[in-house]
Amino acid sequence: MVLGKSSASFAPADPPAEAADAGTAAARPARRNRAPLPHRARNPELTRRQILRSAREEFSERGFDGARVDRIAARAGANKRLLYHYFGNKEALYGAVLAEAYREIREGERALSLDLYEPEEAMDRLVRFTFRHFLENPWFIRILTTENLHNARFLKTLTDIPSLHSPLVGQIRTLIERGAAKGVFRANADPVQLYISIAALGYFYVSNMQTLSVIFDKDLKSLPLIQEREAHAVDMVLSYLRRGA
Repeated sequence: MVLGKSSASFAPADPPAEAADAGTAAARPARRNRAPLPHRARNPELTRRQILRSAREEFSERGFDGARVDRIAARAGANKRLLYHYFGNKEALYGAVLAEAYREIREGERALSLDLYEPEEAMDRLVRFTFRHFLENPWFIRILTTENLHNARFLKTLTDIPSLHSPLVGQIRTLIERGAAKGVFRANADPVQLYISIAALGYFYVSNMQTLSVIFDKDLKSLPLIQEREAHAVDMVLSYLRRGA
């Protein structure tokens, strides 16, 4: 948080003189200058990020219909006027949260630098990253569930979404081609279908963790079972890609 100093100087008014005894005035206390009070410097980007983070929490907990703008503003330590200034309305704010959610996972995928690794290791890393992203960000699962309940109503309005996903599809296609050239991957794997399968292997486990734990009488939140599931997801993807290589 950036703090600045106010240019104003605050000092108390002189207190009235009080007689110590008849005809004698008490000495006035010396004037003391107080240090100027600090004020919070304006930081539009920080405020915007705080509002987005608070909106993410509200929408993931209550869905779009149950979320309230006043609660989002209160969580962010802002006021509704600022919220409307930055985002316009509740619908636009939800759209911004949704877009940011996709940008985060795409940025994480780009940071993997998969082109630096051999095809099998690169695919291993992508599967593990996807699984862990869902696991570490359960709010993302809830936001996607909300958007699917609304038939992707808001996602359809986000013009930059296709540009976010095209590089991912291209990267997976390149991995498949590199693997096929080395004789370790099948050449006819569809990159979109493959990514849907990768995402599903992690998404379903996290989104249904509570019910599956009851059904199978296992604590799927335990670290050993999470590690087992992650290894299973990697094995399924690589086994599919190796088949017929």
